[in-house]
Amino acid sequence: MRATGPDAEGLRLMALEERARALFSGRVEFLKSAPSLKFLPDPAEPEVAFAGRSNVGKSSLINAVTGRKSIARASVTPGRTQELNWFEVGDPTVLRLVDMPGYGFAKAPPKVTETWRKLVRDFLRGRVVLKRTLLLIDARHGVKPVDVEMMAMLDEAAVGYRLVLTKADKVRSDELSTVHAATEAIARKHTAAYPGVLVTSAEKHAGIAALRAAILDDAAI
Repeated sequence: MRATGPDAEGLRLMALEERARALFSGRVEFLKSAPSLKFLPDPAEPEVAFAGRSNVGKSSLINAVTGRKSIARASVTPGRTQELNWFEVGDPTVLRLVDMPGYGFAKAPPKVTETWRKLVRDFLRGRVVLKRTLLLIDARHGVKPVDVEMMAMLDEAAVGYRLVLTKADKVRSDELSTVHAATEAIARKHTAAYPGVLVTSAEKHAGIAALRAAILDDAAI
């Protein structure tokens, strides 16, 4: 007899997590960086992008998802990386991850900020293979005004996105529950946001299996 209801969904997620684990334990390689749209790779494979404020832990999370120590390198100076970076997953490639430049850096000149906005806005609006954007939120601080601005940009571009809490190990469990609930409430107010919020810790590897599975689910592979 075929399982139905919650049991069927649980089995599906377990199978998806195992498939994601196997995929990310295989080939994952840096493809290229793009400082402007003319350098974008051909839209050959489904893509899932990582976005977030500077110092939100984006590079650490990408490293944890891919099971690598330094495939995504964190910049010493917040806001220094102002390029889109692509990583290929699978042999042959079945998925690409996109590391988007961090936002919300206070010391960047206005010209740099405007260049970032144009690059990200044009990428979001025109990338037909972009299946989902993962918007990372620091669990220690919750959703900030700059995050809301990014959510508005994603809503406007009609790009579906998930909110992902990072650094969950840095806050007490009661504080984490409060931030989690508040973040879900904010997500429900945005048209392009996925209603559920994932909770992760790159350092403790918490929530990584579920995040990998979500990436495969969103990319429909």
